[in-house]
Amino acid sequence: MNEEKLKIALQRSGRLSADSINLLKTCGIKFDNGTGKLKSAAQNFPLEIFFLRDDDIPQYIADGVADIGIVGENVLAEAQIKAEIIERLGFGKCRLSLAVPKAFDYQNIKSLDKLRVATSYPKILGDFLAQNSVNAEIHTISGSVEIAPSINLADAICDLVSSGSTLFTNGLREVETVMNSEAVLIARPKLEASLQIILEKLLFRIKAVKAAAENKYILLNAPNEKLVEIIQLLPGIKSPTVMPLAKTGWSS
Repeated sequence: MNEEKLKIALQRSGRLSADSINLLKTCGIKFDNGTGKLKSAAQNFPLEIFFLRDDDIPQYIADGVADIGIVGENVLAEAQIKAEIIERLGFGKCRLSLAVPKAFDYQNIKSLDKLRVATSYPKILGDFLAQNSVNAEIHTISGSVEIAPSINLADAICDLVSSGSTLFTNGLREVETVMNSEAVLIARPKLEASLQIILEKLLFRIKAVKAAAENKYILLNAPNEKLVEIIQLLPGIKSPTVMPLAKTGWSS
């Protein structure tokens, strides 16, 4: 009888790929993610891994081909599918922002009324403009959005921003944040009870990895007369471990 497996979709390449793979491996899950591999079965956990284009992950979840997936919030919002965010993962942080040429006289969002805005996220941008009663012309392009104003394809852009260096290089400046985004673990609706049990086990590992990343292990040697002072400074669940050293009057 075949073991039931939870199916997870990961980004095949791109800004979330390495961190997503590293997260699972740090959770102790062993699998082969060799170049060009599109599917892999974990060796020590009931998990089957699909390596997909990031834009395809939400649809695989919606269609039930994959049970869970790691995707950017921006991609999920643009897909507009029914999926539950199970856990925020803390990596891949960025923002979807509006940017204009440096010389553009931008006062507020109304400055874009009747103008052209290029983006790879037309649904998110359309909703944002509608909420602000701005009637702009949206030009949908799949990549190199930041070049659009310089070739007269658009007057402004809406694109992902991390450090802002790409905008600066292309003579643009950020003027509005449309949404903040990070990598999230999502699941399809109505996950079967047997798969939910596997998901809970995976979540336990993920949360443990996240908690460990926020803590540090400190080892130091100190004179005994300073122990009380040091213990008061160090946070811990109960108290630090104190061991006497060979040198009289010192502990580790």
